[in-house]
Amino acid sequence: MSWLQNILETDKDLFLWLNSLNNGFWDTVMVLITRKETWVPLYLILIYYLIRLYGRKTFPVVIILALTILASDQLSVLIKDTTLRFRPVHDPVIGPMVHNIIRKGSLYGFVSSHAANSFALFAFTSLIFKNRWYSILIFTWASVFSYSRIYAGMHYPLDIICGGILGWIVGYMFFRILIYIETRKYFSWFPEKPEVKINDRDVAVIYVVFAVIMVTILLSSRTLHHYGYL
Repeated sequence: MSWLQNILETDKDLFLWLNSLNNGFWDTVMVLITRKETWVPLYLILIYYLIRLYGRKTFPVVIILALTILASDQLSVLIKDTTLRFRPVHDPVIGPMVHNIIRKGSLYGFVSSHAANSFALFAFTSLIFKNRWYSILIFTWASVFSYSRIYAGMHYPLDIICGGILGWIVGYMFFRILIYIETRKYFSWFPEKPEVKINDRDVAVIYVVFAVIMVTILLSSRTLHHYGYL
């Protein structure tokens, strides 16, 4: 299967080029971007707007969203354990050339759980909120969050692309499950599909939260880098 080998070699070459585009300041930035805890305010504001849409019946929707992330995460782990493709930092050939800024993690990296989970969130919430500007923002976040794994030396570009596709499929499937449940009479306790979707003013608030997080990351990175803490 020479075609597959050619793809994998091209993937490695692209990774090495992207991973080489680094410096001390951006090391600090990417350390913060790649951490899930950094984005807690963004997750909370999304839950807030789910509550605004569904009111007292938010709980089942949040449960399905949680199941979406859990499914994408576990499927990505299953694929890792099946394909057994080494992470760049563990690759015996290119490992010494990899710029790695965080712990090396488990041996295998195809597909990226970060990419799968973030794009599952993108797909599911975009289909609920149905706002173009929201979709652009959350896609941008998922892309930056996923790219940080290449910068950190943890994943090849193909790991990210396939992880993103997996996450989008899972997010779409669970959204369809949500719609199916909403339309069944025997699930009368379940929230009806809301008439009013998230509006541009609400999306502007989400943009502000995202901007504040990014500015905080950049300012914190400047300080931490200046004093040599990271």
